[in-house]
Amino acid sequence: MRARRKFEPDFKAKVVLEVLRGDKTTAQVCREYGLGADLLGQWRKVVVEHAHELFAERASGATPELARIAELERLAGQQALELAVLKKATTWSLSRSASGGS
Repeated sequence: MRARRKFEPDFKAKVVLEVLRGDKTTAQVCREYGLGADLLGQWRKVVVEHAHELFAERASGATPELARIAELERLAGQQALELAVLKKATTWSLSRSASGGS
């Protein structure tokens, strides 16, 4: 029994794109790279099913890294606001106690 081969994602994309662009037929690609038609069909199905995700990320401009940066910036802004409020409250409290207000 043959050992199971593993293929890199770049290789899979290259092979599927050759078929989708019409550069080669499925049979030609399978012969050239020693692949089964079923395997190539599975790869092609994955590409076609997930192609919309590529455009969705570009349209929204939201990659996981950008989303994380935005969340961290939001938290930093919230903490800066809270710190400013606490400083003001401390100053106000100290000024009231110094003037004998309480």
